[in-house]
Amino acid sequence: MKALVIGAGIGGLCAAVALKKAGIDCDVYEAVKEIKPVGAALSIWPNGVKCMRRLGMGDIIDTHGGPMHFLAYKDYRSAEDLTQFSLAPLIEQTGERPSPVARSLLQQDMLDFWGRDSVQFGKRVVSAEQHDHGVSVKFADGSEAHGDFLIAADGSHSALRPHVLGFAPERRYAGYVNWNGLVEIDEAIAPAEQWTTFVGEGKRVSLMPIADGRFYFFFDVPLPAGLAEDRSTLRDDLTRYFDGWAAPVQRLIAALDPNTTNRIEIHDIEPFDTLVRGNIALLGDAAHNTTPDIGQGGCAAMEDAVVLGECVRTHSDIATALRHYERERCARVRDLVLKARKRCDVTHGKDMALTHAWYQELQQETGERIIKGLRDTIQGGPLG
Repeated sequence: MKALVIGAGIGGLCAAVALKKAGIDCDVYEAVKEIKPVGAALSIWPNGVKCMRRLGMGDIIDTHGGPMHFLAYKDYRSAEDLTQFSLAPLIEQTGERPSPVARSLLQQDMLDFWGRDSVQFGKRVVSAEQHDHGVSVKFADGSEAHGDFLIAADGSHSALRPHVLGFAPERRYAGYVNWNGLVEIDEAIAPAEQWTTFVGEGKRVSLMPIADGRFYFFFDVPLPAGLAEDRSTLRDDLTRYFDGWAAPVQRLIAALDPNTTNRIEIHDIEPFDTLVRGNIALLGDAAHNTTPDIGQGGCAAMEDAVVLGECVRTHSDIATALRHYERERCARVRDLVLKARKRCDVTHGKDMALTHAWYQELQQETGERIIKGLRDTIQGGPLG
């Protein structure tokens, strides 16, 4: 029994590891010749940490996960705390700590764990076909691959998604632009062990500590899509959008490197109820493209892989295993996509009355309500 895994990102590598643990040989193919991570870092919440431990890669998170022990929201002009509290209750209730990680280091170590030489790079899929003997794919370089089943973990622009769904779903612009990158920790900007977010005007500026004394930062601004902005205008753009914001925000803008800061127009895709067609299954962003507003994109891909591995282990018939995978994941990933979309709209001022009401709520927040929301999302995953 052999699986073809298309995509050597976080989802694809987790899927390959999970399948190998279930006794399935895997060939992993990646479209690009060299993986260059999209986005500087990502949040690995306790549900993702648990998945990585289940897959044998917990040491990677322990090495690269940042010491995020507190959470605070701050007023955008005064920098005074709207709320600030310890994340210790969340860690106690879920059994793991949240671990923001640099995406490049995470992917590098995951590649090494799987075996970098075992990944075939420069293999862009142009077509897939199912037949009595399994699945075949053709690549742009003219080569082909054959296996018993296929896991499409080829990202938000998945080439294989239309084959599974029977149509190509439209990506939906979420209404805001995100700038993100890494800077050295500076306690004049934010405390070194705290997730700090400045909010106001339907915008936000956020910093999370990762390992090696660095902050992962991101700026969000509601904007039309398609503006003529790039790295050459980046610092001036942020200075203009955050005019009048507090001194720590200005210090962050001055400290960032435009050459290593990403500008991303944020999209998602309407959730769908089909993740499998025959012996081909969607996984990760190919299966559920979400906005980053609840930090669950990477975690959801890890969950997919754990569930996939368990379904394959417990069902000898692959078609049956994949149907169980689809059944177990559809409701969960729909919930995550829609929860992120709801959070996105409130955070970014889709209805400013609701956004201002949220700012008022934050001033009364003791931490219990936010921790409950985080815990419920985390514990909705396959490992509790």
